[in-house]
Amino acid sequence: MQASRARNISMPTWDELFQQEEFRWQEPYPRVVDFARLLKARSSRRVLDLGCGTGRHLIYLAQEGCEAFGIDISPTGLEHARRWLQEEKLSAGLVQADMAAIPYADGFFDGAISIHVIYHGTLQHMRAAICEILRVLKPSGLALLTFQSRRGYRYGRGTELEPHTFIPDTGIDASVPHHFSDREELEDLLQSFAILNIRLAEEVSPRGHLSSHWEVLAAKPMS
Repeated sequence: MQASRARNISMPTWDELFQQEEFRWQEPYPRVVDFARLLKARSSRRVLDLGCGTGRHLIYLAQEGCEAFGIDISPTGLEHARRWLQEEKLSAGLVQADMAAIPYADGFFDGAISIHVIYHGTLQHMRAAICEILRVLKPSGLALLTFQSRRGYRYGRGTELEPHTFIPDTGIDASVPHHFSDREELEDLLQSFAILNIRLAEEVSPRGHLSSHWEVLAAKPMS
């Protein structure tokens, strides 16, 4: 389907989206479970959830004994996360912030995750966020990141903001910007990291729609 060019578009805020039950996910992403085990094997504890939303990964990481921190642009998402942590008698550091301006010192974290978040914006904004992740990780610190693949059925649909960035016209997060990457672009975006693993996670819906995401495990070089 041919994308239309961007005009003045009224988009829902993340606060509005997090008021909907379907956006308040409960179960951790499977690769986050693997990531927590990897951190434990390395005796690493301090982890950042970049775009933590309503807290599903903060809860899991805290339960696994991690010192968890979350940032999100949405006060509503953070309030849900705060209440959930209190209900579970767990603690995590919560801060409202943009992912391109992480309010922590250089080398503060052993690990960082960003699941279904970092691609919500322009390519320039993604680059800024990736630079910030690199900055706040310790040398040899690990990052688990997901990106939209151009193989997915929503690529090219909706309104085009810039090359490979669209406001989709379908899906539960339609009207939110999505940037779609191929492997070459990912390797360029992550050139300052050591990429340990990169794979496509794909599934086909009952309606025949292909969902396609990149899963990347990367490390900050020692020097």
